Amino acid sequence: MQKLKALFAAGSALAAGSAFAEVPAGVTEAITAAGTDAAVIGGAVLVVLIGIAAFKYMRRAM
Repeated sequence: MQKLKALFAAGSALAAGSAFAEVPAGVTEAITAAGTDAAVIGGAVLVVLIGIAAFKYMRRAM
């Protein structure tokens, strides 16, 4: 049981050490650009949905 605990502790220490690895700048920039693109596309979809809802509302009022 002691060996299992020691093995688990060593594995946890290795996993924690690799979790703080530095990400290359290119990857960070790509993730930021993807987030910006997603926000633009999300905004466009929202505008289209509001336009469709407004069009349906106006047609129903006639």
